[in-house]
Amino acid sequence: MKITALLVLKCDSDSSDPIILANASDVTHFGYFQRPSIRQFIVFVGRTVAKRTPSGQRQSVQHEEYKVHAYNRNGLCAVGFMDDHYPVRSSFSLLNQVVDEYQKNFGESWRTAQTDSTETWQYLNDALVRFQDPAEADKLLKIQRDLDETKIVLHKTIDSVLARGEKLDSLVEKSSDLSAASQMFYKQAKKTNSCCTIL
Repeated sequence: MKITALLVLKCDSDSSDPIILANASDVTHFGYFQRPSIRQFIVFVGRTVAKRTPSGQRQSVQHEEYKVHAYNRNGLCAVGFMDDHYPVRSSFSLLNQVVDEYQKNFGESWRTAQTDSTETWQYLNDALVRFQDPAEADKLLKIQRDLDETKIVLHKTIDSVLARGEKLDSLVEKSSDLSAASQMFYKQAKKTNSCCTIL
């Protein structure tokens, strides 16, 4: 999974080309002499997709092995170039965060921009590195990954306890943490479950 570029653009509702407010790209996986052309192509495609993304909408455009995702929030548009394996939901979560952060840092000053900005916005460069892992962009994906890891640890722990020859029944009987009522509940539940599995 790879993010190649992130752009922030000003998209007017008129027919003028979108203005680049911030641009960060990582083209190191391309040949040295291809890199300037790739950067120009990223700007060209980014402008084209941003111009055709209506205000308040998101869209994804397939281009060869890349997906270009765009999110236009009232004329402030974030565009990301991701490979095919990068999850779509994570892509849009990332673009939403980029727009939020841009507005937090620059307010409404972007509305008066007349030319492309050549200044570096450090947040965008950092985001390009940090969000290479989709779980960083998508909190739900991160939570799911954490849960999956916890589930694996729990399965290993239960398996290792049973592998030593200990029976859960004997552990329950010996436990000082469980009251007599809890032990009775465990036995009753086990009996009910075993009754149902026989059918």
